[in-house]
Amino acid sequence: MSNRREEDPQAAAARRRRSYGFLARFIGLLVVFYFFVAWNPINDRVIVPFTAGIATVSGGVLRALGEPATVTGTEIRSQGFAVNIENGCNGVETALLFGSAVLAFPAAWSRRLLGLLLGFLAIQAINLVRVVTLFWVGLHRPALFHSSHTVLWQSAIVLFGVVMFLFWAARETRSSKAVRES
Repeated sequence: MSNRREEDPQAAAARRRRSYGFLARFIGLLVVFYFFVAWNPINDRVIVPFTAGIATVSGGVLRALGEPATVTGTEIRSQGFAVNIENGCNGVETALLFGSAVLAFPAAWSRRLLGLLLGFLAIQAINLVRVVTLFWVGLHRPALFHSSHTVLWQSAIVLFGVVMFLFWAARETRSSKAVRES
């Protein structure tokens, strides 16, 4: 005996087509965005200065917390430790993953743009915490730096972006369903 209600075969087929359409749009956008940011003129003129901004803000937070950090470009340094923030550690890839999913999702454009803006800011906020804590770990607990960087925080940032999209999509689905039913 099943608790699932029987679904009309045409409705099920339409739902599968929507899912496949979302997946195709998501993958297409993801590929385009990754090639775009990997293109040297964009990387050099947009991504590297953005990453240097992350380093500057992180250095300021570290100094406010009492750590003697200096920043040069994308590098944060102190007497006992230095880290260079590279692509993959600047939150851009998670933002691209999140942005591709939001743009591929069938929602009103105004809701997608708001989701993109708020999602990007949230990803960068959590990435700031990531950079600051990784620098602190590298300075005070260097034996834990590698695992904190590659296992803990790398996974946490991507998971954060995915979970944030799932919450946004669920909210958008409820919102659009409420509009259709009213």
